[in-house]
Amino acid sequence: MTLRKMLCSVLIGLMAWAPFQMASASMISTEQASAAARQSDRARVLGMLERSDAAGALQAYGITPQQAKDRVSAMSDDDVTALAGRIDSLPAGGLHGAGSLLVIAIIVGVIWWAATRAR
Repeated sequence: MTLRKMLCSVLIGLMAWAPFQMASASMISTEQASAAARQSDRARVLGMLERSDAAGALQAYGITPQQAKDRVSAMSDDDVTALAGRIDSLPAGGLHGAGSLLVIAIIVGVIWWAATRAR
């Protein structure tokens, strides 16, 4: 058997053995698209509650993680979307307001101290 015939036989065998999946495309309704977005927002908020730092902060306020999840489940879709938007708008690292100004002041002070000491 030549290399070409053997390669053709292997390819034919693989084509017959491989499962065929038929792709289908169809239009989805606006309700289906918005339902998917709402589920994504609710999953994002619930995922945030599962983080250890968030659970610790909730427990400091006297709320168990299960109570928080129950409250999120009881929220309306609009409230969950607004909360997910607020979560997305928070700065990464958690510094905001006076905390970030304090960090900037410390960095500037260290640079000033190093520059005047080098003279």
